[in-house]
Amino acid sequence: QVQLVETGGGLVQAGASLRLSCAHSGHTFSTPHMGWFRQAPGKQREFVASITSSGGNTDYADSVKGRFTISRDNAKNLVYLQMNGLKPKETAVYYCAAKWGAWSPRGQYDYWGQGTQVTVSS
Repeated sequence: QVQLVETGGGLVQAGASLRLSCAHSGHTFSTPHMGWFRQAPGKQREFVASITSSGGNTDYADSVKGRFTISRDNAKNLVYLQMNGLKPKETAVYYCAAKWGAWSPRGQYDYWGQGTQVTVSS
């Protein structure tokens, strides 16, 4: 079974930075493409960022471009999301997801983590 575990969430003030990590394991397939999504209370889950299996390409939601950075360390099976200039409206549960095959940044992910809560206060 593929396992995805997010860590790094917490409570921060508006304008602060936070770094999320996602450990992926249990797969005997090729290294997956990875994505970060978030879901705020009462809202649909939305795409945040994605990175190809090699880390060579990334994609971001317009709302986070210039502030968030997705990266990975394949030797450690870790994917990161560096979030800068956090806003209260970005309070949400953040999830990492994995997929195989062609890179489809915003959809068609195969596995999901349990999520980590990020709360941004004003």
